[in-house]
Parts: sequence; structure tokens; C-alpha cells
Amino acid sequence: MNKTLDQRRAEHAWEAIERIGEDQNAKEYAREAKKLPIRIMAAGLGQALSFILAKAKNSKPKLKKLHEDITDWVIAKRGIPAKVPAHLLESICRGDSDFLRRATDEVLAYLQWLNRFAEAKGLSDDDKRSNP
Repeated sequence: MNKTLDQRRAEHAWEAIERIGEDQNAKEYAREAKKLPIRIMAAGLGQALSFILAKAKNSKPKLKKLHEDITDWVIAKRGIPAKVPAHLLESICRGDSDFLRRATDEVLAYLQWLNRFAEAKGLSDDDKRSNP
């Protein structure tokens, strides 16, 4: 049986959440994933990913994993042709406006699943939950 695109997104997001565990670093991953759609809408996908990678350098290794999970989905699994197949941010910098538009749409759709599953696993702060 063939899975729908949304089912494939959900499966990948679930596996990503399962892999990060349930420690404090996993909660940081979930917090940043939850903020990412707002950052994307406000500043753009490239700037939002740059922010995540900058925070990852400041001893938050799970945030690099967030970028890797998003890159894996958009480029490897979703198959959107990229200039730098292993790095979404670099592909945005070297790509065209069509790539940026498609990647942005796909990341936002993917983050809906990722954030729901993080919430389901209890990685979100209870007092900061929102119902988008």
C-alpha cells in the first residue's frame, strides 16, 4: 500500500522525535522546533535555520540534529532537488527562489507533525502550549 505524502511526513517526524530521547537536550530541540514556524514566517527559512545552527554551536547539539532532520526530510526523503544535498541552509543560499519556496512550504508542513509528536511525547512545556 502506498502512503500519502502526509503519512510519509508523519512517519519521518515520529522517527525523529523517537531518536532524540527525552532528556533536557530533547526538550531544547522541541522548544526550538516549536518556535521555528514563527521564525520562518517572520524572517524566512534561511535566517531561521541560521539561528538554529548558531545556537547549536553554543553547546546545544540537539539543535544541529533539528537542522539535520529537516534537511533529511526536505532533500533526501521528499526529494526536492538541492544544490548541496547534505545541507538545507547551504542549498537555500545557493539555490533559486523556486527551491526556497518549495523548501519553505515543505518545512512548515513537516514542522506541524514534528511539533505535534514532540507535544505527545511530553517534550513541550505545559505552561507554554498553544493550539495553532
